[in-house]
Amino acid sequence: MNDGGDFLKEDAKDEGNEIKSSRMSKLRRTRKKVTKLHVFSTEIGEMDVSNSKDNTRDSMQIPTAPQLSSRMKHIKQEMAKNHLQFVRFEATDLHGVSRSKSIPAHFFQEKVIHGVYMPRGYLELIPNPKDNEVDHIRATCFNSDIVLMPELSTFRVLPWAERTARVICDTFTVTGEPLLTSPRHIAKRQLSQLQDSGFSLLSAFIYDFCIFSVPEIINAKTISLPASALLNNHDQPFIQELVDGLYHTGANVESFSSSTRPGQMEICFLPEFGISSADNAFTLRTGVKEVARKYNYIASFFIETGVCNSGILSHSLWDVDGKKNMFCSSSGMGELTITGKKWLAGLLKHSAALSCLMAPAVSCRKRYSKESKDLKESVPTTWGYNDNSCAFNIKCHGEKGTRIENKLGSATANPYLVLAATVAAGLDGLQTYDGVWAGPDDSTDLHESASEIPLKLEDALVALEEDHCLRQALGETFIRYFVAMKKYELENEETDAERNQFLEYFI
Repeated sequence: MNDGGDFLKEDAKDEGNEIKSSRMSKLRRTRKKVTKLHVFSTEIGEMDVSNSKDNTRDSMQIPTAPQLSSRMKHIKQEMAKNHLQFVRFEATDLHGVSRSKSIPAHFFQEKVIHGVYMPRGYLELIPNPKDNEVDHIRATCFNSDIVLMPELSTFRVLPWAERTARVICDTFTVTGEPLLTSPRHIAKRQLSQLQDSGFSLLSAFIYDFCIFSVPEIINAKTISLPASALLNNHDQPFIQELVDGLYHTGANVESFSSSTRPGQMEICFLPEFGISSADNAFTLRTGVKEVARKYNYIASFFIETGVCNSGILSHSLWDVDGKKNMFCSSSGMGELTITGKKWLAGLLKHSAALSCLMAPAVSCRKRYSKESKDLKESVPTTWGYNDNSCAFNIKCHGEKGTRIENKLGSATANPYLVLAATVAAGLDGLQTYDGVWAGPDDSTDLHESASEIPLKLEDALVALEEDHCLRQALGETFIRYFVAMKKYELENEETDAERNQFLEYFI
């Protein structure tokens, strides 16, 4: 990648010379600071799963010493009750894949205080780099450590891993600053800005994934067949164990069903406030793979033709107390409110840049043009009421009230980035859009505000770089890293297609 050195020089200026040995004394002084300021958590009670609407607001409060002591007491009880041997400290990389370090359970309390160290390159480098392929692999910041600090509210015993628990972590430099490329940090920052504007977000992810049999070599070709038994039989032990396991990790599944292809399943989570919806999606992405292997299956977010499955973010805007849906009128039914239309206008305005984060691979973008026979460089961004063919589908029926389904996403997108970018675009619509709508048929302003969705990833990267709102919201450092990573992938697309086609990194 030719521009790797340039953008890293800029990032070195942004983040400072953070790994100088002379700062080790500062690290000792900041350990307590990191723990105090960044171990955000909600009360976990007796480790029961909670669907409280206050999760986001509590998670953004600094816990007191008695609260931390109470939470550690409950965790210790769980560890003793389940005879735990190991705890995984998990963090998301830029792709949304879990990268973790496991520690013996008797070291857990010590690691809660001091954190767990991990090479920074685990979270920021591309998957499976070859020797000398990445210009910046020898850069100082990539050879440094970062610190994983656990969010105690996410501590859960893993039903699919023997005597093992996990805790989701936020990532920091060794001097105590948040890692600017951390997708979870970026999502939390956007949710905080939403809260400062007087709103909260209720959201849930809807994922498609495929279940394949273990691949076999036939005539020198790798053949992997869909697990077609799952097509019409929802009582399979595999899916039951997965759904039950997700529940015990705090991710409540509202429904699951077979989808349109053999071996293809759809899973819908219950909506939750704040970062929890992305945490649930992150948990699924790892859990479905581990459970599938127990049944001699391979779980993939690609279908066998190499096209990505869908990953939908269903969401609604609420007041800061989580009591009123701001997309609904007083009757709770009907078209979007003015607030809802402004939010939608923001999504439409930034749809080109959003698509880069939500369909971040060449194969993901094939979904945008599947119904178009013309060879075009872009397709219109569509929206509608109860129209599942639209990029933004507004649903006003059901007990959930009015909500918008952001269907730009693929199942391979990082859920934290999907959440963060959606909030950033919606907030921009609330703050800057001045259009007024008289009724559901008077939607000219909304149509005019929509941007076209590029079909090529290269064009989507340009749209992201030129979108000043998202650049500011997600951060210049993150944008540079993300764009550079995707340009590298495009340069090595042919090799990666042979090496990673749904059976390696993203399965």
